[in-house]
Amino acid sequence: MDALTGIGKLDRERLAAILRGTKGTVSVAQASAILGANSSDAAKMLSRWNKKGWLSRVKRGIYVPVPLEASSADVSLEDPWQIAATLYSPCYIGGWSAAEHWDLTEQLFRTTVVVTQLTPRDRNPAIKGTNFLLCTISEKRMFGLKTIWRGQVKLSVSDPTRTILDMLAEPRLGGGIRSVGDMLVNYLHSEAKNLDLLIGYAEQLGNGAVFKRLGFLLEQHAPDEQGIIGQCAQRLTKGNARIDPKQPAERLISRWRLWVPKGWLKGAA
Repeated sequence: MDALTGIGKLDRERLAAILRGTKGTVSVAQASAILGANSSDAAKMLSRWNKKGWLSRVKRGIYVPVPLEASSADVSLEDPWQIAATLYSPCYIGGWSAAEHWDLTEQLFRTTVVVTQLTPRDRNPAIKGTNFLLCTISEKRMFGLKTIWRGQVKLSVSDPTRTILDMLAEPRLGGGIRSVGDMLVNYLHSEAKNLDLLIGYAEQLGNGAVFKRLGFLLEQHAPDEQGIIGQCAQRLTKGNARIDPKQPAERLISRWRLWVPKGWLKGAA
């Protein structure tokens, strides 16, 4: 833990200039550009201010300012979304994190879901006490996003429809299929409900398991939605999928080509 210690007038002026010229995070490249210094000197300055407790290191070459009221540089991240936008861009906030943002769930999740075009080695990093869950997608699948501001930082979050789609494609992003089913019900009762868009997004994504899971869940939770249930049935791909890859699945629901856990939803056949 680095205790806060004093810095000289020149360092205060340099640090103030950097903080005025950055948003949320500070990189070596940004410090170098703002101060007109070479990258080596900029890196040394940031490291020095980190040791003195005025900046907190997030990862190599990336820092966040330490609040003036903090007694040390050992601080938690004020806004994990801002850090995600810096570390994993191009990316968007998705899964249960987006579902919380759009009021599709009342559950509180401590981990931030980030969908990125990068392929990081660690898919479950913990940064200064904040956990992230990273999922990689291709550039062509970066659609259905909304731009929002968090403080001075502009970032992307999946819109409500894309949020539901992502969790149907990968139930782990919603905390498991039961949780995803609950969020789907909330979506169906929300102002964001747009079933034509949901079908369109699913076709654009090109994941056959989505139609199987969506049709099955709608049949269980919203049987009156016969129109979209029929559209899902028309789009079934060959082969059988699992309702949730993380759960045991011993029972095949043949009309949806979907394996579900034994004894789960006994009314299905």
